[in-house]
Amino acid sequence: MAEKDGYTGSNITVLEGLEAVRKRPAMYIGSTNERGLHHIVYEVVDNAIDEALGGFCDTISVTLTEDGACIVEDNGRGIPVDMMPRYKKSAIEVVLTVLHAGGKFDKSTYQVSGGLHGVGVSVVNALSSELSATVFRDGKIYSIAFQKGLLTMPLTECDQNKGEHKRGTIICFKPDPAIFETLDFDYDRLSYRMRELAYLNKGISITIHDERTGDTDTFHYEGGISEFVTYIIGEKEVIHHDVIYLESRDEANKVEVEVALQYTSAYNETMLTFVNSVNTIEGGTHLEGFRSALTRSINTVARNNNLLKDISVPLRGEDVREGLNAIIAIKVAEPQFEGQTKTKLGNSNIRGIVDSLVYQSLSTYFEENPKVIQVIIEKAKTAARAREAAKKARELARRKSTLESSGLPGKLADCSERDPSKSEIYIVEGDSAGGSAKQGRDRKFQAILPLKGKILNVEKANPVKILKNIEIQTLISAIGTGIAETFDVQRCRYHHIILMTDADVDGAHICTLLLTFFYRYMPQLIEEGYIYIAQPPLYRVARGKTEYYAYTEDEMREYAAELGDKGTHIQRYKGLGEMNAQQLWDTTMAPASRVLKKVHIEDASYANDIFEKLMGSDVGARRDFIRRHAKEVTNLDI
Repeated sequence: MAEKDGYTGSNITVLEGLEAVRKRPAMYIGSTNERGLHHIVYEVVDNAIDEALGGFCDTISVTLTEDGACIVEDNGRGIPVDMMPRYKKSAIEVVLTVLHAGGKFDKSTYQVSGGLHGVGVSVVNALSSELSATVFRDGKIYSIAFQKGLLTMPLTECDQNKGEHKRGTIICFKPDPAIFETLDFDYDRLSYRMRELAYLNKGISITIHDERTGDTDTFHYEGGISEFVTYIIGEKEVIHHDVIYLESRDEANKVEVEVALQYTSAYNETMLTFVNSVNTIEGGTHLEGFRSALTRSINTVARNNNLLKDISVPLRGEDVREGLNAIIAIKVAEPQFEGQTKTKLGNSNIRGIVDSLVYQSLSTYFEENPKVIQVIIEKAKTAARAREAAKKARELARRKSTLESSGLPGKLADCSERDPSKSEIYIVEGDSAGGSAKQGRDRKFQAILPLKGKILNVEKANPVKILKNIEIQTLISAIGTGIAETFDVQRCRYHHIILMTDADVDGAHICTLLLTFFYRYMPQLIEEGYIYIAQPPLYRVARGKTEYYAYTEDEMREYAAELGDKGTHIQRYKGLGEMNAQQLWDTTMAPASRVLKKVHIEDASYANDIFEKLMGSDVGARRDFIRRHAKEVTNLDI
């Protein structure tokens, strides 16, 4: 049988060494786009942080070079260089070339660490066109080099004098262009992560320098995660003066829990979670334990002090978390992360441990600080009342649903397809563009929803005001998922939700307002990959019967040069309504020729920071961000 179907042992391939990493890089770093590119930097830096967690390192530097390399240096103990008889190689060569090799398995070397699987730095080596390591150890300097994971320079002992008073490790690597879709390191994203690590490991100094731009930042915080909370709050108004800081330890399970939190008058909650300094962007059992303890402790104090007599509904988790800004950082000897990219903690026992420790610490704090708990409970009661009002507003919105009423002419033009996976909805700016889109669309699978002007900025508005907004009501009704506790992604009527706005400043602003709404109130749609941004052309370049559509100024110049100066007409589209139906279909709506950008969240904490800066009330932070990035923006009419 095997001979007839052609499937024999000769078809079985065994990938040796780091070859498997190069063959399937996404298994190890999540993706080969921007997320994966920055993840390999984090892997190297995390090794230095593990030295800091052990008390052996207090200074780390990250340098982005002009030729596209990244250099990470620490003053830890230095990677061991002695020979390992089993492999007949030095320890540093084994660490850099053998998967599941490292010091993280030996708990006498690292009591806690972010690296568990021993694959981090060897994966970076495999995915780098060049990597070199320099170790300062025992008064000597050692160097070793690789290309695409293969040894090119054996371990070499260098000058014994200059290294006498220095120790640590320098890793220099260049991401392989054959692996990564982009090689452009984002300084802001990396500096945000370095800042996080400095907050999480109080007392250490982390410097990041970009040779390409000259940007340099040094992060050092003696206040640790308490200062982190102050940073994420920014200019928002706080409702109690001091950051609440809790620290406790479960000796039996060797779990340390650090929590810092403070409430603001805002409506959004911001909770960042970390395990052994690793950013668990998808949360996990430690977050579940914290949420449970917070809700339980506040309700217990409220009941014991008869503070709920003037409210008819119980305080729920979402009520006690409104306006909350919290950092939850734990240290665990044997964390179980879901996947190599470590975005979620899976240890089942951690939920109960964190719940118990935080509940005890919070209860004690609230007993000793009655004025603080009173303002928190008042904030939670206001949130509970608003939640009930918002529930009534949602019910009213459903009764007035666009899909059930014929009283909203000019709004949703639905498609005939009823399979959500085959259906699209274009959310269009204004009636003029909506008219062109309705005429140009394929009615079978493309629905059109025109919105009037700019929707409400949900970053600054309360839930009741948001749900009373007519445009937002229309949007919720058309998508079909509901919102908040009634949200059900399975009820989504379209698996392509496409934001199509004008290619100008106002259009970009409307697109950002819509993205803010989806990120804050329907993040699951982004996680499922349902949100897209249409890319209409900026220019039409025509001469006679020949025409081109250009999406950048450079493209426009190329087309204009090709057609020549005489008789060539260049039209700058400032609005979708300037295109006729056929042009809009050809350039922006036809599946065969259109360009769509899929919206996805690569780093939740960084995304949260960006939304707060751009859409929140901190004008200074927004101004600084715009000034910093203004030189990167093109094709905007200002």
